[in-house]
Amino acid sequence: MLADNDMTTPKAFISYSWSSQSHRDLIRSYSERLIQDGVDVILDQWSLSEGQDKYAFMEKAVTDSSVTHVLIFSDRQYAQKADERKAGVGTESQLISKEVYNKVDQKKFIPIVCERDENGEPYIPAYLKSRIAMDFSTLEAANRNWEQLIRVLFGKPLYEKPELGTPPSFLAEAESRPSLPTIGKFSSLRDALLNARPTVELARKDFLTSAIEYADSLRVREKPTVEHIDEKILADLRTLLPLRDQLVDWLIIESSLSTPRFDDMVTSFLESILSLKYRPQEITHWNIAWFDAHALFVYDMFLYVVAILIANDRYATIRHLFDMHYLLPDAEAQRGRDFVAYDEFYTYSEALKYRNKRLKLQRSSLIADTIKERATHRDISFRDVMQAELVILLVTLLSNDHRWYPHTLIYTGRGGTRFPLFVRAAQHRYFERLKIITGIDSGDELREKFAQGCKRHQINRWENMKFWAEVSFTESMNITALDTLK
Repeated sequence: MLADNDMTTPKAFISYSWSSQSHRDLIRSYSERLIQDGVDVILDQWSLSEGQDKYAFMEKAVTDSSVTHVLIFSDRQYAQKADERKAGVGTESQLISKEVYNKVDQKKFIPIVCERDENGEPYIPAYLKSRIAMDFSTLEAANRNWEQLIRVLFGKPLYEKPELGTPPSFLAEAESRPSLPTIGKFSSLRDALLNARPTVELARKDFLTSAIEYADSLRVREKPTVEHIDEKILADLRTLLPLRDQLVDWLIIESSLSTPRFDDMVTSFLESILSLKYRPQEITHWNIAWFDAHALFVYDMFLYVVAILIANDRYATIRHLFDMHYLLPDAEAQRGRDFVAYDEFYTYSEALKYRNKRLKLQRSSLIADTIKERATHRDISFRDVMQAELVILLVTLLSNDHRWYPHTLIYTGRGGTRFPLFVRAAQHRYFERLKIITGIDSGDELREKFAQGCKRHQINRWENMKFWAEVSFTESMNITALDTLK
């Protein structure tokens, strides 16, 4: 075998004991195989002739700078002779051990175990016991480790340390973020949930109260002293992101367990989150744009709740969320509203619209861009978030009273994104999931009501807009194929 141009041909001296003829034959066969694999081998059986000084030969081979490796094939006799410094092997051992102990890095010397005692311990010279050896104690072991030996000789390990990368950007961002006050409380709750401790309800209440209080503390209560309000909104969203991820972690755990009254718990949580998008009750003069960061946080959080419920097959809970009336905080109730439906979690931002115009970004939706940039959670992908919004849109199109303009679905493209919930729903057994969510019994009935809903919500007007031109909700929802397979 010819070595590659970028490889230096290794040269190995074989150190072994003439224990028996069969062992000599085995070592010669290993040497021949090494040569076939491109390794230059110095073996006494063909390199030492009659009349030559065998001790001078050994010393030259061991100390020769052109010899890249010394392969020490150690069996019972080799180990005994080396330890006792007896003839041949003993002489080599004195040379090798001097080299070993006088130099710091001696990758040049590779111990290879050829025999083990009755307890499975390798026969190996004392001076080499601390070194990592290769196992050739059986033919199977030799074949198994042959590639490793060749890689070592050529300096081409199977696994190489990758180049040092750059620190992730979130570390720099973290320097400007306050430490979450909920970390310890979440750890207690997670432990209680995973170990079914009797303190679960108390730990959950403690964590969620702390989470909402922290988010509330970030709400604007005085006129921001900034030149551009959109900059503050994006900065506040970055500050809220670790809390969003912590809440997602909690919901993933909670939705995978048999939590009593789970639907009511999620509803109560969403009501607490929803209260953050409005003005604090003590504020009497405000601009609605002041609260855009929290309104976007609420919208983002609702998408993640639905995505998590889909991931954990909680379809009945999703239906429950669409049927619920959510209690508004007192500040909003004073305006004559007590309850709202799920579409109250939706939001629109004049501040980000202003940013798009101010910076001449020409983006279809900065809200969509922001949600996509925030889709950094390890367990919930942006596609999961889009699928959640697609479910919300479907339920909305089937309704008479609700509205939902799906920001993130701008990223779907015509037929460009496949959503597992809808693709699988072509099969009747998986259509049952959409049946639970929508309350519609068959694919044919859903197709009929979907068409009516598109007309009622004037979807054709959306599709005529430039940024919706490449988006087809019919294709994304797999409408024509739903419930068509057994």
